[in-house]
Amino acid sequence: MTRRIEWVHAWLLLLPALVFLFAFTHLPAIRTLVDSFFSTARGRRKSVFVGLENYQQLLDDPTFWKVFANNFWFAVGTIPTSIAIALVMALWVNEKLAGRSFVRMAYFTPTVLPLIAVANIWLFFYTPGFGLFDQIATGLFNTGQHNFLGDPDTALAAVMVVTIWKEAGFFMIFYLAALQTIPPSLLEAARVEGAGRWTIFWRVVFPLLMPTTLFVSVNAVINSFRLVDHLFILTGGGPDNASSLLLFYIYETAFRFWDTAYAATLTVVLLALLSLLAIGQFFLFDKKVHYK
Repeated sequence: MTRRIEWVHAWLLLLPALVFLFAFTHLPAIRTLVDSFFSTARGRRKSVFVGLENYQQLLDDPTFWKVFANNFWFAVGTIPTSIAIALVMALWVNEKLAGRSFVRMAYFTPTVLPLIAVANIWLFFYTPGFGLFDQIATGLFNTGQHNFLGDPDTALAAVMVVTIWKEAGFFMIFYLAALQTIPPSLLEAARVEGAGRWTIFWRVVFPLLMPTTLFVSVNAVINSFRLVDHLFILTGGGPDNASSLLLFYIYETAFRFWDTAYAATLTVVLLALLSLLAIGQFFLFDKKVHYK
C-alpha cells in the first residue's frame, strides 16, 4: 500500500510537466505530421487530403536540396570545430594559470549574449569598408573591400564563424565540469607509469570525457539545424539562398509564403533527420564508452 501511494505521489508530481510536454511538444509534432498529408487552406479553399504530394514536391524542389546541402556543410564545419575548440579551452582553463577566472569568464561571455546582439556585433565586423575585418585587411595588406555576407562564396562560411564563436564557450563549460570530476590520483598514477601529456590525454582523459562528448555532440547537431536568429540579421538567407538553412527555409515557407502544409512536410523531414542523427550518435559514442 505504501509503495502504491509513493507511486501515485510520484506521478502527481510529474503530471504538470507531462501536461506541458504533451501540449507543447508531442501534440504539435503529431499535428505537423498530419498536416504534411494535407494541402494548405487559402481563403475559402479548405485544406484537403493530398497524400504524399507534398513529399513529392519536396523531392522535386531545387531550393530544398540547395538548403539541405548548405545545412550539411554548415554542420560539418561547425560541429567538430566548436567541439574541438571547446575541449582545448577547457583543458587550458582547467590548468593552474594566472587570471584563470577571468579567462573562463571571457570564454563563456559569448554564450550569455543574446543571439540578436551577437549577430549585430558580427554584422559590424563584416561591414564592407567600415567593418573590423576590412579595416585590419586594409591596414595590414592594403586589400580592397570585401562583402563577406553578400558574396555567395563566403556568406555561409561567415555565418559559420559566428556560430562557432557563440557555441564554443557553451560547450567548454560541460568539458570543464567533466575534467574536474576526474580523480587527480588517476592522472598521477599515469605519470608515475611514465606516460606523457599526450598519452595521458588520449588514453585516460579523453575516454573519460566520452559521455560528455556524446551530450555535447547531440546538442551541437541540434543547434546546427535550428539556426534562425543569426540569418535574420546577417544575410536573410541570401544571396540567392547561399546561406539559407533548413529551419530558416521552413520559416520562410510557413510565414512568408504562407504554405503551411509544405512547411509541415519540411518540418517532418527535419525531425526525422535529427532523430536519425541523434540515434546514430548514441550508438557510436555508447560503443566507445563501453569499449573504453
